[in-house]
Amino acid sequence: MHLKIKAPTLGYLVLEEEQYFSPLSLLANSQAPIFAYLHPSGTVRFTFTGRFIMGATDPLPSNACPVVGLLPALAPHDLGCPTFLDTHAVMYAYVAGAMAGGINSTEMVIAMAKAGMLSFFGAGGLDLNRIEQAIVTIQAAIPGQENYGFNLLSNPISPQIEWDTVNLYLRYGVCRIEASAFTQITPALVYYRVKGLKRGENQTVIAQNHIFAKLSRPELAQQFMEPPPLRILEQLLADRLISQEEAKLALEIPLAEDITAEGDSGGHTDRMPTLALLSAIQSVRDAVMAQRNYTRRIRIGAAGGIGTPTAAAAAFTAGADYVVTGSINQSCVEAGTSEIVKEMLAEAEINQTEMAPAADMFELGAQVQVLKNRTLFPNRAKKLYQIYRNYPSWPDIPQQEREDIEKRYFRSSFEQVWQGVQEYFSLRDPKQLIKAAEQPKHQMALVFRWYLGLSSRWAQQGTSDRAVDFQIWCGPVMGSFNHWVKGSFMESHKERYVAVVALNILHGAAAVIRARMLSMQGVSLPKEAFQFEPRRFEV
Repeated sequence: MHLKIKAPTLGYLVLEEEQYFSPLSLLANSQAPIFAYLHPSGTVRFTFTGRFIMGATDPLPSNACPVVGLLPALAPHDLGCPTFLDTHAVMYAYVAGAMAGGINSTEMVIAMAKAGMLSFFGAGGLDLNRIEQAIVTIQAAIPGQENYGFNLLSNPISPQIEWDTVNLYLRYGVCRIEASAFTQITPALVYYRVKGLKRGENQTVIAQNHIFAKLSRPELAQQFMEPPPLRILEQLLADRLISQEEAKLALEIPLAEDITAEGDSGGHTDRMPTLALLSAIQSVRDAVMAQRNYTRRIRIGAAGGIGTPTAAAAAFTAGADYVVTGSINQSCVEAGTSEIVKEMLAEAEINQTEMAPAADMFELGAQVQVLKNRTLFPNRAKKLYQIYRNYPSWPDIPQQEREDIEKRYFRSSFEQVWQGVQEYFSLRDPKQLIKAAEQPKHQMALVFRWYLGLSSRWAQQGTSDRAVDFQIWCGPVMGSFNHWVKGSFMESHKERYVAVVALNILHGAAAVIRARMLSMQGVSLPKEAFQFEPRRFEV
């Protein structure tokens, strides 16, 4: 193959037999080293056989050729941080992040665990009975395995839900949680981390519970890198929830040893550029590590926009200790959502997402990134939030607007919706009803949240007559993924198995990194060397 060469000679390769391969076939085999050598014909050729001589010897064997490019083996399991693999009992530094409402389903968690990867069940928005059923199902399917986890979604409006969820996790021995949408450290988080701390034989602190803090702000990341706040530890001690020994040991370790820098993702997001955020949080980590002198390194992962081999390669090259995928998994076979939603996601373009008010923190103005193609949800949710901001109660809204909302959004009267809301909160959080009785604006918020919450359920269940109201959390990466798999077997969502998607991204990332390394040594490669075509991996 005639390729341009700008590289200096790195040494010499003694060819015992004339055996060379195309760069594409060699780059596809990431577990073998590659030699790029200058053939006497003046062309650059590639092989993984021969005897390499560093520097020059005199005389050189007659069959020695100058080596102009050298690549070590780089397998998918070499990507990321080795301690991540050891700590979480996985083969790859790849995580399928939680998607609320059980969209990251028991089937998805089990499939990833069996393939040697980590996945978090999407517990956000589910009641305790549903979460408990999921725990039992997963633990029965992968007995003795630890490479699974559950989501813990911040709930500043109803903090008791956090406590109840944490207590459930501790009771069942769920040792890994993905903490999402937190803006501050809460007692429930600290309790989960600290419970069960003990001193090891080598005087290190052994933690049985691991927190993956998924966040988008460096200053918040620092809080998770520090030991738990003393005031919270003292309160837990006073409440007799932890022992003196546990409180003492807690001051020697970070609240979370795995920090996920979440960039422009689906759902709750600050839409930060992932690599810029990753770099900033890495700098914070380095400063905290130097100050605290921790015995174990805090790992920083990358999330948001990870949906192609090139994106994963960029994250790993930038120093990500692990990568987290989300939106793309929602279109997979195992995802706990409807076929129509998977079809919509498989058709999505990179520019078909929008921010809309969030159901769980509606009053605070929190937003989530959703799909805007083939749904009116973003516009309708924004209108409800604008009305909430502008009026003190439902009766204060102009009659025509009220009738429009009841007819097109609720498809029911405000009073009928409120009756259902009362039934829901009487079982889940009665304090909300007391507050609503005292504050009509809060009553209005609960009813609007009813619509926002059900819009996700309608999408998940595939309620066809509510398709215009579907709320589908999604980031721009969905469109990027669709472009990558176009024309391959994975173009159809019915062929998108979560572990196969993961292995394609990992193998592709390794191939792209190696191609880029060879290119940086001055060896020009065909563009196909940087394009990894999806394969049918066996899992």
